[in-house]
Amino acid sequence: MKKVLVVLLVIFVIIQFFRIDKTNPPSTPKMDFLAIKNTPESTAKLIRAGCYDCHSNESKYPWYSNVQPLAWFLQDHIEEGRSHLNFSTFATYETKRQAHKLDEAVEMLEKREMPLESYILGHPEAKFTDVQYAEMISYFKKLAAETRMANNLPAEGSEK
Repeated sequence: MKKVLVVLLVIFVIIQFFRIDKTNPPSTPKMDFLAIKNTPESTAKLIRAGCYDCHSNESKYPWYSNVQPLAWFLQDHIEEGRSHLNFSTFATYETKRQAHKLDEAVEMLEKREMPLESYILGHPEAKFTDVQYAEMISYFKKLAAETRMANNLPAEGSEK
């Protein structure tokens, strides 16, 4: 048993040398969702608290991002989050994709699938009340509808 613990400790120490890259891609304010959509401050604060660490190029890496394998888990979440929705590059999405991403955000918030429970554990500011969820859901629904109307896109779930 003692040998197993020593081997595990050695492995743990060795993996600490395999660091993650904490460099965020550059952010351009003219491309950022909150800026281009003129998001009200209260809603912007919620979106930043619950979404931006994984869904933007403005990730903040907490202390445990220096500990492997936790850092690998964190990096995977950030990469996956950005691949699904990146608020920092929202302006680059075609309007149809913007509307779709807003619909997906509504769905995830309505189901309480976002923010992830594992994220909330380390970020209590992302534990939203029902009122805060409703504020974000309403905002994203409104933007999705406005995006569709302004670009003659069919309503969600309908065919043109």
